[in-house]
Amino acid sequence: MTDRRGTTSPGRRPLGGARAARQPLERPAPLRQAVYDALAEMIINRELQPGEHLVENELAAHLGVSRQPVREALQRLHNEGWVDLRPALGAFVHVPTEEEADQLLATRTLLETESARLAAKNATPEQIERLRELQRAGEEALSEDSQVALVEANAALHAHLVEMSGNKVLAQLIGMVDRRVRWYYSPIARSRGREAWDEHAALIDVIAEGNTRRAGELMRKHTERTRESYHQRRKEADEQEALS
Repeated sequence: MTDRRGTTSPGRRPLGGARAARQPLERPAPLRQAVYDALAEMIINRELQPGEHLVENELAAHLGVSRQPVREALQRLHNEGWVDLRPALGAFVHVPTEEEADQLLATRTLLETESARLAAKNATPEQIERLRELQRAGEEALSEDSQVALVEANAALHAHLVEMSGNKVLAQLIGMVDRRVRWYYSPIARSRGREAWDEHAALIDVIAEGNTRRAGELMRKHTERTRESYHQRRKEADEQEALS
């Protein structure tokens, strides 16, 4: 992206041409909520990269709205930790620290381990069948090598497991971290690939058997492997950056 002097501004890239065109947002829903949701999804899917400079007028043009709801959405995203507002510099996508990622993924392990245990205890045949459908959708996304589809399929399967637990408080707590987990999972969705979906398949089998202990154990190992993969990818990226 060039400024008025014709130089390239650091941390920015033009919206035009760099991303697929979007349809203007639907207006019936509150516009500020629609803009917030759209920007949050663009951050989660890495369409907007960590550290990227967010320019109000460019985002407004990209979404087909005025600058005001974009400004409001950026403020809300800042309050929730998705965006950093820097005096005199503007808004930037937050760059997660190692500590932030580790704390969130560790919390996810605790919550989802209990979720899997309860799912095995309470599962109905219909819920098991739905799990298998979601597993097939994930394997299809894997065969298509689609990062976005893999992240969505993974989130859908885990969300159904939470629903199967029957614990509304647990579901609420997991819901609070779901979007950020998807953000961290996005860069490793491909590298986890077949291994992650094989782990899902094994987990579904023990849940179908009603084996609560084993279900919790497999979910703990599954989420810990995701945590380890995230840190490994981060380490490799840092090493590559140091060499460049």
